[in-house]
Amino acid sequence: MQLLVYILVYPILWVISVLPFRILYLFSDFLFIILYKIAGYRTKTVNENLRLVFPNKSEKEIREIRARFYHHLCDMIVEAIKSMTISPEELKKRFKFKNIDLIKDLESKNRSIVLMVGHYGSWEWIFALQLYVKYSGYAVYKRLRNRYFDRLVKRIRARHNSYLITTKETFSVIKRVEKDGELAIYGFAADQSPRLRKGLYWNKFMGTEVPMHTGAEVLAKRYDLAVIFMHVNRLKRGFYESEFQVITEDPNSLADFSITDKFFKLVEAEIYKNPAYYLWTHKRWKHKDKNTETLN
Repeated sequence: MQLLVYILVYPILWVISVLPFRILYLFSDFLFIILYKIAGYRTKTVNENLRLVFPNKSEKEIREIRARFYHHLCDMIVEAIKSMTISPEELKKRFKFKNIDLIKDLESKNRSIVLMVGHYGSWEWIFALQLYVKYSGYAVYKRLRNRYFDRLVKRIRARHNSYLITTKETFSVIKRVEKDGELAIYGFAADQSPRLRKGLYWNKFMGTEVPMHTGAEVLAKRYDLAVIFMHVNRLKRGFYESEFQVITEDPNSLADFSITDKFFKLVEAEIYKNPAYYLWTHKRWKHKDKNTETLN
C-alpha cells in the first residue's frame, strides 16, 4: 500500500515542484482554501495554542494571526515540494544568510557546530547553508511513516550535502562523525514537545511551563561543539534572510540547561515579533501542568 501511494502521489509532487514560483503560490492560495477554510486542519489546536500564549489578544487579533499562519503554512508546504527540483542558484537567491562569516570563522577554527533553530519562518530551505560552507550537514528529524517518501526526503537533502538522522540515531552518528574528524553542522529544531517521562527538564516557554528537549545541549557539552542559533526572517513571499547568533563557543563553561533556556528565549523573541510565522499546528503545550515534581 505504501508503494502504491508513493507511485500515485510522486508524479503529482514532481509536477508541482517544476511550476514557476508565480504559479506555485497560486497553488498555495488554493491549498489555503482547502486546508483552512474547508478542512479546518488542526484549527482547534491552533486556537488553543494562540489563546494560551496570547491571553490578552482580542478574538479579532487571534483570527488575523491564525489566517496569516495558515497562508504561511501553505507556502511552506509548496516550498518543501519545490525542494525536489529547485536549482542551487534559485535557492541562494531566495534564502540568504546575513552573516555567513560567523560560520566560516568557526569553519576556519575546525569547530563543528550545533545549529539550533525554532519552527519559525522557514526551516525547509535551511539546507541552503551547505552551498556556502564545507561542513557536512546533519539534521535531526522524525521518520515519515511511508518509507518511500522518507527515502525521497532524504534524497532531496542529500543533493545539498545534508543528511537526515532520526532521534535514535543522533548520538551514534555524532559519535562516529566526531571520531572520524569530519567537520559537521548538526541541526536541531529543538522547540518541539518531548515525550513525557521522568527526569525531563521543565521551564516556561511563552509563559507556560513545559518539558524541554535538552539533547542538543548534552551533545554540545559532550563533544565540545559551538552552539549557534539561527534567526529566520521572512522578507516577502518566497524570500527569507537568516542571521546567526552565538549562544556559546564554550558549552562546558555554562551551567546545565542554560543553553536550552537561552535557545527558548530566542525562539520566544521571534514569535513575539511576528507570531504568524510560528508552527501553531504542533501541540507544543500538550504537557502543561503535568510536571508532578512541581505539583502540590
